[in-house]
Parts: sequence; structure tokens; C-alpha cells
Amino acid sequence: MALLGAGGGRDAAVRWALGRGARVYAVRGAAEAGVRSVPSVSGLPDDVDLAVVLGDDPLPDVRQLAAREIPLAVVLGGSSSADRLRGGATRVLGPTDADLFAPLRDDLPGPGVAVVTPTGARGRHLYALQDVGVRVSYWAVTGAGADLTAADLLAYCAEQPGVGAVACHLDPVHDAPALFRAADHAARRGVPVVALATAAPATAPVLDAALRQYGVVPVGSPDQLQDTAVLLARARPPRADGIAVYDDGPDGAAAHVAALASAAGLPAAARPGAGLDALLADPAVGVVVCPVPAPRPPHTDRLARALADAAETTDKPVCVIWGSPAGTEAAYRETLLGSPRVVTFRTTGNCVAALAAYAGHHRRAAAYRSPFEGAPSPADPPSPAARRARPLLRPGRRLSEHAAKQLLRAYGVRVPREQLVTSAAAAVRAAAQVGYPVVLKASAPHLEYRAELGLVRVGLTSASQVRDTYRDLTEIARCDRLDLEGVLVCQMVERGVEMAVRLAHDPLLGPTVTVGAGGALAEVEADTAVRVPPFGEREARAALDGLRVRRLLDGVRGGAPLDVDALAETVLRVQRVALELGGELVELAADPLLVRERGQGAVALGARAVCRPDDGG
Repeated sequence: MALLGAGGGRDAAVRWALGRGARVYAVRGAAEAGVRSVPSVSGLPDDVDLAVVLGDDPLPDVRQLAAREIPLAVVLGGSSSADRLRGGATRVLGPTDADLFAPLRDDLPGPGVAVVTPTGARGRHLYALQDVGVRVSYWAVTGAGADLTAADLLAYCAEQPGVGAVACHLDPVHDAPALFRAADHAARRGVPVVALATAAPATAPVLDAALRQYGVVPVGSPDQLQDTAVLLARARPPRADGIAVYDDGPDGAAAHVAALASAAGLPAAARPGAGLDALLADPAVGVVVCPVPAPRPPHTDRLARALADAAETTDKPVCVIWGSPAGTEAAYRETLLGSPRVVTFRTTGNCVAALAAYAGHHRRAAAYRSPFEGAPSPADPPSPAARRARPLLRPGRRLSEHAAKQLLRAYGVRVPREQLVTSAAAAVRAAAQVGYPVVLKASAPHLEYRAELGLVRVGLTSASQVRDTYRDLTEIARCDRLDLEGVLVCQMVERGVEMAVRLAHDPLLGPTVTVGAGGALAEVEADTAVRVPPFGEREARAALDGLRVRRLLDGVRGGAPLDVDALAETVLRVQRVALELGGELVELAADPLLVRERGQGAVALGARAVCRPDDGG
């Protein structure tokens, strides 16, 4: 390891390196115990693989290290702009703090938790897991993320032996696509990732949904991050769904814990008085939980010993909720925390939340398929759909409904038969070709609320109605000084449930796809699910299954089930637009999207599209 400069953290870095048997060189510094002195970077031996750069301006030193092709530089402090430190042959971690070099215990057994945090202070509660018997496998402090980010370190930790789970503080998320690829890498390797993410209020629920989509377990607080990561690191995938809450005392705590777990959607049952061996042997039991509301020596000493011994005989998780406020009892500090097989919680709420995360994670992991396999890349040639759709785009402008529908049609989204006309006679001819009954809509890119202006008429059944309606619409537009591009004569499609599928551009996550209630239904039922491309059919259907309006699609009060397959296919087709044209669109919506009876498809009755400016602003 090479040391360049002086400043806070130098001694910690030296102790860290010497503790690993590394040779340490001080560049432009005096020799000392265990540290050799060299006059410049050029004087370093060829096998140096890590440099620690200290001082106010690390940029000149990082450039010299890059010229020597030294693989990694850790920058402690410094005032150079972070983005100026990336891009060379030397990868840069930081600017970060000296907590990165805090020592890790190597005497703790069992699978460990790898920790990735932006600062040492944000991760101290995870580093302190070592004090309660949990091994911390890796301790990565990303700092400003000049070059290496949380995504890089997450992917690295997922590849290391002995890592049972990765716990991340994601604040901020620098590069969402890179983070999702790293999460996907961990998911494909079977390594659980638990994350506490911070984002703007509008983005936070979208980010949580996207993290789940790529196999991450989002949590809401630092203590949940800690407890959930430990459970996922230590517990193997469940062999059964049942949760048995064991209680051998008079407190009746088992019933309370089982009720809370059941309320969280977990199949839990109180099993007071049952023997531990019998519970662990029960094929319907996947997890055993034992609440200990208060220490009652010597009874709870014997109970703790029995739980620790039982945990050594099974691959089923054994969880204990130790309720003593003190937490100084030998049964807790020595017996339970001393067992690498027992997972101990201090609160019932965190235990239930962690168990729900554990069950949900393994349920999703069993069916996980990488969404990046088969997804288009920027290097791919434009698809036929993209070639048809791109000429319709108008940078920085809103498209008319007719143009937006043509864009959807280019990607295979079904729209009604329609024609754009500019005379009453043409409207009559179009209606005959489209087929009665028809809908007439005034058309212009700037028109959003046509129905409120009287510019939409439905259920027209004759040529005279079409002729008169055309004249009415154009007269209203003239009086209101609205510049129309024409009038749409549309096929009238009825009978179904109005949904909506939208493409939007999130400032952090890029293109997103949302599905939910549409049309008039959206005004009374704000119900949506969001996914971040790429994703497959399973995720599209999972999004639908999470909607409250999902039951309407299955048919209610004897009604016929609707075409859920066609709705899922529409979600995937809009996703294809997002993957190929997402950078050129602010918004694209099929709304309302009428989902008809099974086998009859889904039809975009309305559409809107807004294009991004040429400069991407």
C-alpha cells in the first residue's frame, strides 16, 4: 500500500494495512516502524495495488497513480471536485472518511453481513453488529462516490465468499441503472440485499418498487436494516411457510406475537407448551419464534440454552425476541448472542417486519429471472417499431391524440379504427369506413380537456349526425379561438374496464412504466403500480396483481372475466417504447385503455404523448 500526503486517517490506514501483512510505502514522507519511504510515485514498486491519498488536493496524486496504472486509490478528505477524480486507469474510492479502515473482527462464526454506506457515521450501527456476535464481512464507505459507487461495491460484496447478505444505506442514489444492475447481479448469485434508500418524496415509492423488482429488500429505518440483514444472512430459505410461536411460560406472549404476525400476512400460530424438538420436526413449520418478555432466572437461562442447542440441530431459523430493556443478562449476552444460529431481536415489531421480508424475499427469489436478459441495448440497431415511431416525434412538443395513437400502434398497442378529417364531407365518408356508431373528437396537440369544452361527441349513428356534429365542433373551436388540426372520426368501442398504462420520465430513475385505473375510474380510485424497465412478463403480471382494481378484471357479480393477458401485453409493449424511445419522451399514455372480455383484447381509446427537447432538458 502507498501513502501519499498527510492528514486525518493516515494512522488508521497504516494500522489496517500492517494488520493484513501488507508492505507500506510513504511517498514524500518519512520512514517509520513498518513504513518505507520513497521520494515519488515513480519510485513505488510495480506490485503496489492500493494507494491512500490524503491532503486538500488529491487530483495531481491520482493522475500520477493512474500513469503508473495502480489499480485503486482511496481518497481521504480533499477538496477537488469529485467528478474530476474519475475516468483514469486508477479506480477511485471516495473522497471518503477514515472509518473505512476500522478493524473488523475475524473471530465470529457464521455467514457475515457486508456493509455499504455513504459515511462511517451512517453505518456505525451496522459496524456495531460485531458487538452482538454478528460477523461483518466487509465494511465499505463510499463517500462522495467520485468513481466507485455503492453499485460497484454491492456487486463486489455479492461475489465474496462468506457474505450471507449485503446491507446498504443508499443516500443518495448516484446512478440508478448501475444500482439495478448490481442488485440483479446479487439476485442471480442468490445473495440477499437489504437497503435503506433516501429519495425525494415523489420518487421514493417508485424507487422502493424498483428495488423490489430487482430482488432488493427495502426497509424503512436503520434498526430494520440491521435486523432484516442479520436474519437473511443467517437463515436459509424456508422449507415450509408456517411460523410457530413457541412459549413455555405463563406470559401468554405467543398469542400476541402470532396475532401481530398474522396481521402482517404471515401464516403464524401460537404453539404454547409444544416441545421445541416437535416444532422443529413438524414439516409444516418453517420458522420457530420464541418471545421472552422479561428475564426470569433461572428459567430463562435454561430456555435460552435450549433454544441455542435446538438451533444447532436444524436448518430452520430459530428467532428469539428478548424483551428485557437492560439487555445485560447472561442468557442474552452470552448464550443467545453467542450462537451463530439463533437470530435475536429486541422488539416484536422488528421481528415481524424481518420475517415478512424474509418470506417475501425468498418467495420472489425462487422465481427471479434477470430482466436484462434479452432486453435491448443502445448498441442494438433500431427495431422496426422504433423506425416507424421515431418520425412521429416532435422534440419539445406535445403530440395530438392521433399522432400519439399512431406511436402506440407502431409498437403493437391496439387502438380504435379512426381517421383525421378536415371537412364535414370527409367526416361522413370516414364514418362509413370506420363503421357506425362513431365518436367525433376535435384534434390538436394543445387540447387536453376536450370533453369539458364540448369537443367530444359519442354514439353518432348516422351521416346527418356526423355532418352536424363536425360543424358544431369546428364552430366551438372557432369561437374559443382554438387552432385545430382536424376532427377525429373514431370507432366506438364499448363494454370493458377503463385502465391506463403510462410511460413517464423520473429524474432519478429514468423511464418508468405505470399501470392502474384509467379514465373516469381514476378519478375515484387512485390505484397504480409502477415498474422500471427492463422487466419481464412475470413483473408485469405482478404489477397487475397488486392493484386494488384487479378484482374488477376477474369479473364481478357474475360478469365475464376480462382480458388480463391483453392488459399485461400492453404493459410490456409500452415498456418496449420506454427502452427504445424513453430518452425522447417525457410522457406517453394509453388512457383510457379499455380492457374488454377475455379474448377481445385491450383498446387505447385515448392517448397522449409529450416529447423531450433536443437538448434533453
